[in-house]
Amino acid sequence: MLEFLQKNILLVAAAVGSGAMLLWPLIRGAGGGGSVSTLEATQLINRQDALVLDVRDAARYAEGHILGARNLPLADLERRAGELDKYKNRPVIVACDSGSTSGRAASRLRALGFPQAVSLAGGFRAWVQGGLPLEK
Repeated sequence: MLEFLQKNILLVAAAVGSGAMLLWPLIRGAGGGGSVSTLEATQLINRQDALVLDVRDAARYAEGHILGARNLPLADLERRAGELDKYKNRPVIVACDSGSTSGRAASRLRALGFPQAVSLAGGFRAWVQGGLPLEK
């Protein structure tokens, strides 16, 4: 066995690297608590009356946002989270431009008692690319 590993070190390294790349999304998602695709988001909105929370600044929100989304900039999230108390038992889909900031915001919301808070994978950009409804 050791002889095989020594003679095929590049093959073994490639196999380990491939396995790590396949497992990375699962490992990364385990601590984050979740994100949803645009399809899953539309299903949550239509079936469970999910709140869409846009955490971009007010100027970016005014340029265009997901239909029916509520704006609560990330900088104000913890201070103003009480405004969302009536949504604690419903899914909350958090959106930003690309999906990275919304992941942090969804984690904060879960810590504040919103267990169904999830990030929109790909953010507002993914929503636009999907041709989904917007408002200005």
